[in-house]
Amino acid sequence: MSEADIKEYLRDYVLQEFLPGESRENLTDDIALRTSGILNSIKLLQLIGHIEDKYSITFDAHEAGNVANFDTLDSMASLVAQKAGK
Repeated sequence: MSEADIKEYLRDYVLQEFLPGESRENLTDDIALRTSGILNSIKLLQLIGHIEDKYSITFDAHEAGNVANFDTLDSMASLVAQKAGK
């Protein structure tokens, strides 16, 4: 699975779980999810757990706690691809 595939999967997941009814076109690759408040700490933990299960990876505390790693679809997909060795 490529980084682009990961990004599209994450987009679908975020829309389904956290933004039901939102248009796919409105969730751009660079929209701020954490700093805008779309992902609060509970939602972020849910997302991280889902990503770890889906891609059989584990995030270190410093990776999960770094706002930049989980603020946009771009940054998430890049980190997941790196951790998954894609």
